[in-house]
Amino acid sequence: MPELPEIAVLASDMNRELTGRVITGVQVLQPKCLNLPEDDFVGALVGTEVMDATAHGKWIQVALDNGWLLLNLGMGGEILYTDREHLPEKHRLVFDLDNGRALAINFWWFGSVHYVHNLDEHPQVSRLGPDFLSLTLAEFRELLQGRRGGIKSFLVNQKHIAGIGNVYVQDPLFSAGIHPLRTINTLNDDEMDMLWQALRETMEQSIALGGSHWEQNLHGEHGRWDSGYFHVAYREGEPCPDCGTIVEKIKTGSTSTHICPNCQPLEPIP
Repeated sequence: MPELPEIAVLASDMNRELTGRVITGVQVLQPKCLNLPEDDFVGALVGTEVMDATAHGKWIQVALDNGWLLLNLGMGGEILYTDREHLPEKHRLVFDLDNGRALAINFWWFGSVHYVHNLDEHPQVSRLGPDFLSLTLAEFRELLQGRRGGIKSFLVNQKHIAGIGNVYVQDPLFSAGIHPLRTINTLNDDEMDMLWQALRETMEQSIALGGSHWEQNLHGEHGRWDSGYFHVAYREGEPCPDCGTIVEKIKTGSTSTHICPNCQPLEPIP
């Protein structure tokens, strides 16, 4: 599933390639991914000019001259800048552009392509928390103030903070020495600071490398951020790189998390 780094890479590519382009046609092969009846959606998009594209968490927000095109890849998929002669074998929508190129979109599961006049009209985007990479340390600490739930559950809840998912949360928790089930009210200021810094460094590193190796950019190129950059994430049964303790996989809500039980104690150290 793409998370903030992959969405940021795609949005940057789209901003570079699509700004100023006019949408001349829309082909919909999977109408259920739309938020409007197909004819209304196509009618709203054809003839519009693309102004810019930005990432907000796991959503790409494309500003048009008459509203917003909102894209969410759900559990995964591709957004490719191509042409009609080189469409990928699997695609759900195609946007034709005034330069003869096309934008082909494919979903694996649960993708969305929506149009709205205003962002505050959209039920999902309007409820998103701030994009993580927009948060200063002071803002991050303020979001955690007064909270008592588990830290990992809070971080991956898109209504609290947008863009953090199970892939990018595990190693920052390890780097900060924080067990994913620790309650937020037990974290001290130093731990909050280390967590914010580790999350930023991990995501910025991935973005600089074009996102994760398992996802593609707008030109079909895979990112270079891969398992070689993991510390404990997805390394069950291997020794911790810091202390040698065997990495464990534990259940954390609806997902699992890899931890070093020595470096990430559940009870805070006095």
